[in-house]
Amino acid sequence: MTTVIMRTTARIAVPVILVVAISLFLQGHNLPGGGFIGGVLTVAAFALVYVAYNLDYLEGGVLDREVDPGTGIFEHRTVLAYRRLFTFGLAVTAASALAGLAVGEPALSQTFVHVDVPLFGEIELASALVFDIGVYCVVVGGLLTIFSVVGAE
Repeated sequence: MTTVIMRTTARIAVPVILVVAISLFLQGHNLPGGGFIGGVLTVAAFALVYVAYNLDYLEGGVLDREVDPGTGIFEHRTVLAYRRLFTFGLAVTAASALAGLAVGEPALSQTFVHVDVPLFGEIELASALVFDIGVYCVVVGGLLTIFSVVGAE
């Protein structure tokens, strides 16, 4: 059983950690950061929720799903979602890594375009962002699956 202090700290820290994770993820193709560190910070936020509450709280309290106490951890809906996220990320990463071959460039080649976004201005969209999205999904899906299974033991 966790304390009120731990739960209050989690409610304050988790949004801050997620904002930093998104920030590091988005700057990754130009500056230090990217899918891996963004994914690790996202998992740290979820781990804090697991420590303060538990997996069933995430399932029932946050996602508003019914929790079946007889379900094994590998059949838990949240763990299945994490596994699907991992698989999706692996597919996106592989596809983006091999996309250069389809246009006659080496594997893992990247390019970028400048796009004018209303109310925001000009931004640079790099193809490395797609690779970072795949890495992010692999890290989040894989680590949260591991944390959920180990935490259920």
